[in-house]
Amino acid sequence: MHVFTPENVADRAGTKYLGVLAAAKFARFINDFPRDRSLDEKKLTTRALESLVSGDLNFRLVRRRRHET
Repeated sequence: MHVFTPENVADRAGTKYLGVLAAAKFARFINDFPRDRSLDEKKLTTRALESLVSGDLNFRLVRRRRHET
């Protein structure tokens, strides 16, 4: 089992909080794809953190628009 330290995540994402947020969003994204349940595969969050730390996951921040009332 691979352990991801906050420093590993922060090196790629800027902050550990932003890294975990990006990895969680990516894990939800890959959850939509069909997968073979017969294979012994890693958890989605583990796969997302591996992608982030290895540099395979690129993301960008988008400012939220304010709604005028």
